[in-house]
Amino acid sequence: MFLFQADGGAAASQPTTGFSALAEMFGNIGPIAVGVLAVLLLASLYSWTVIFGKWSTFRKATAHSRKFIRAFRKATRLNEIAALTAEYSASPLAQVFEDVYETYRRVTGGSGPPRSLTPLERTAQTSASQAVTSMERRMTWLATIGSVSPFVGLFGTVMGVVEAFHGLGQAGSATLRAVAPGMAEALITTAAGLFVAVPAVVAYNQFSAKIRDFAAAIDDFSRELLNSLEEIPPRTPTPRG
Repeated sequence: MFLFQADGGAAASQPTTGFSALAEMFGNIGPIAVGVLAVLLLASLYSWTVIFGKWSTFRKATAHSRKFIRAFRKATRLNEIAALTAEYSASPLAQVFEDVYETYRRVTGGSGPPRSLTPLERTAQTSASQAVTSMERRMTWLATIGSVSPFVGLFGTVMGVVEAFHGLGQAGSATLRAVAPGMAEALITTAAGLFVAVPAVVAYNQFSAKIRDFAAAIDDFSRELLNSLEEIPPRTPTPRG
């Protein structure tokens, strides 16, 4: 009330509302706030690119994994499953099977039970680690954007408050016209920082949970695959004529 009463010119003018008020606020911001908003805009665009890319990747990997595990449990020969890995290439389970099957062929020649499961277990662990690492790619950017964006917005907030006090010092009196540009910068940059950070944090938490589910599914499939390899009947010697 004190600010409005002290600013006689502002009281006499008609208040702006809606988009015109928002446009006026953006028109009053300074170069520092523009730089902060530009950085936040780039961060937002990149985070949404990562979000949509990860969402598409996980969706496709889930669908392929469900189809691959059904085909794996129905098949009676390993070469039948190996022929399907290219069809379900988006599934980390198919990737693990392909690596383990290559090791199995190298160890046994493509038939019969393996003499030792140790090489196959190492291959399964390495392939599972690579699959999880691939799914975690660019996740750190979401975490970084989600944690840093509020502080970038806070920097704009601080500079807006500094601008408001500078306007008061130049005007010599506490008027709304003197503090309006600085307060506009502070409010806009604060809101922009939260607008960028919240989706990144939510997406990071959701994708992290999804990756943990994939990691558990890969471990379960690796044990199931090793058990099936161990249960392969030994080769019957061919009779000599």
